[in-house]
Amino acid sequence: MKRKLFLIALSIFLITGCGKIPTLKNGEQAVVSIDGGGISTNELYEEIKEKYGLQALVNMIDTQILEKEFKNYKANASEQAASSLEATKAQYESDEALLTDIRTYTSYTSIEEYQDALYLGYMREHATLEYVKGELTDNEIESYYKDSVYGDVSVKHILITVNASATATDDEKKKAEDEAKAKANEIIKKLQDAKKNNKKVEDEFNTLVKEYSEDESTKSKNGDLGYINYNTLGSDYDELVSAALKLKDGEFSTKVITTSLGYHVIYRVNQKEKASLDKMKSEIKETLAQTKINNNSGLSVDAIQYYRKKYNVKINDSELQEQYSNYMSSLINQSMNSND
Repeated sequence: MKRKLFLIALSIFLITGCGKIPTLKNGEQAVVSIDGGGISTNELYEEIKEKYGLQALVNMIDTQILEKEFKNYKANASEQAASSLEATKAQYESDEALLTDIRTYTSYTSIEEYQDALYLGYMREHATLEYVKGELTDNEIESYYKDSVYGDVSVKHILITVNASATATDDEKKKAEDEAKAKANEIIKKLQDAKKNNKKVEDEFNTLVKEYSEDESTKSKNGDLGYINYNTLGSDYDELVSAALKLKDGEFSTKVITTSLGYHVIYRVNQKEKASLDKMKSEIKETLAQTKINNNSGLSVDAIQYYRKKYNVKINDSELQEQYSNYMSSLINQSMNSND
């Protein structure tokens, strides 16, 4: 963005700098003098406005209002932009190679300009999140707390991994998976027998951990995963957490649980009381808002329109105002179509 506006900045410097400014025959100030003619500041402005004006203007507007609205988030957005840029750079042999791709696949002309765009993108994401959080109702928050918030649950597990190499054929992988799952079902059967024979199930589970589990990090601790909840171990473990929450204290899973690590049998020790609504409200709002944003791309358009209206943005150039109106109409139609 800064590079595209370089010529505008140059023209302003010529207008405000020292010395006499040349004029054309029509009386307009000249950016460039040519024998028999020249290029005026107005001509340059109109040309740049037509080609780059709307994009430049929208980004400048949003940067100004979002930095005022979320001044405490500016450093965070800058850090994210820098981190994202470094991660991208790591995929290239040199900055020159990265710059080539930036110029080829985006409208940016420098790495610095690309980083500025990343920064503004993070500011806009934050603005959208805060806007949607502000639109949430007490009923939505309370319903989520009642139906979807759980106290942390203490769980032990036995892990059986699939013994198949990366080069194994599909048939070999299928055979290894079946063998691992059969071993997990064997563990469940032993636990069921222990319960039927009035043995202490937790003691039997601890014994089976040592005999079967392939999780070396928990094997010496009787398979103890500690207190877990959704997102504690990552979304890939939601099936395991869900199964634990459905059990009662002292119960074990009677169906094999699958994660990216392999197959699990779990034992639920106990569960804590969930935190109060007041303590959870901020986290709930964050979760609900992010879910809504993921399911409705139009919310980002609603958010930015809200902040522009809040700061009384008015485009005084009639041509740019018309471009802006058409641009926003197109964005709104796109978001509506994508959510149908």
